[in-house]
Amino acid sequence: MASYQQRKATGDAHEKHVARELTLRGWGVSFWEQGTLTAHVRRALRATDTSIRWMPDLIAVRGEGLALVDCKSRMTSGTTHRHAVERAAVHAHLQLTAWTCLPVFYVFDDHGPRAARGSGAAYYLTALRSLCRSMPSLAYANTVTS
Repeated sequence: MASYQQRKATGDAHEKHVARELTLRGWGVSFWEQGTLTAHVRRALRATDTSIRWMPDLIAVRGEGLALVDCKSRMTSGTTHRHAVERAAVHAHLQLTAWTCLPVFYVFDDHGPRAARGSGAAYYLTALRSLCRSMPSLAYANTVTS
């Protein structure tokens, strides 16, 4: 299994790539994840079960539409070739969506399967075809109706 620093470098490169691609498609993008926090705060978060541990990586805006983006690098099953998302992350993102009324999108890279041995955490596996939804199709405006 790759070291934390190797996984972090791969993840950071994927986040930058996704941000660049969204920008090219007319989205304004800001980094919005644990990487924006101090090392001390990140260490403290890792010792808890708070949903903040799974903050999406990016927040994107186009027009008045906002979306949260969680970039997943090397999160493909080596056995089934399906994409994996940690169950705790999905749970946190469902809570975040309910709280913010913003969608969360997962963007997977194409760097191939991750190591056969994972962290031991529970994951959801899904085929790519069941995930396909294009962010550029989001042309909605955030509105509140009474």
